[in-house]
Amino acid sequence: MSADGLGPPWLGCESCGLVSANLLRGPDDDDLRVQHCPRCGHVLRARKPMSVQRTWACVIAAAVLYVPANALPVMTTVSALQREEHTLLGGILELWTDGSWGLSVIVFIASIAVPVLKIAVLALLAWTVRRAPGWRRLERARLFRLIEAVGHWSMLDVYVVVLLAATIHFGSFASVRAGPGLLSFAAVVVLTMLATHAFDPKLIWDGEPAIADAATLDAATLDAAHARRSA
Repeated sequence: MSADGLGPPWLGCESCGLVSANLLRGPDDDDLRVQHCPRCGHVLRARKPMSVQRTWACVIAAAVLYVPANALPVMTTVSALQREEHTLLGGILELWTDGSWGLSVIVFIASIAVPVLKIAVLALLAWTVRRAPGWRRLERARLFRLIEAVGHWSMLDVYVVVLLAATIHFGSFASVRAGPGLLSFAAVVVLTMLATHAFDPKLIWDGEPAIADAATLDAATLDAAHARRSA
């Protein structure tokens, strides 16, 4: 939102990148009125509608489903002699004890560290935009870009189990089956992706004076603002 309360004068297209004048700019500007990009037809909005509410809904659902994702088996191996069920933490521990330290670290990062990091960071971002909007804006923006970049690597376990289930099948002698924990884990990954997509990073900068509107600032303040934006 601009300083005059009329909304931003320009809108950027998330699809093709074209910057267009905000034709709906006015005191009655709201999320229900939309404008389309003149080049690709994509909907242009100054803010994502109900961004914080949708982010919280996905984050809470992901946190709840993360419990069965770790408690229930993600993979079941069936052979002529035995049947074994493997959870996420159990599989990581087995890889470590078997000497596959590098692989166990990769699976731990993708299956445990990244989902927990995404849930915690998204909860922090959704909380601070309402409770502490001026707190470390640049650092929060960098955190959002980080989880946006690494989020899809959480699907590593899902890919591995699906590939094993498709390739390892020797009739009645041995087979690999996906367990119920894998569905919960896949749901956690999808929900964190949806939460990342629902969150509007522009909310982080609400209330921050724009450089273009800072004609009254002195030269030193302008230089500092430019350096901060380019960092």
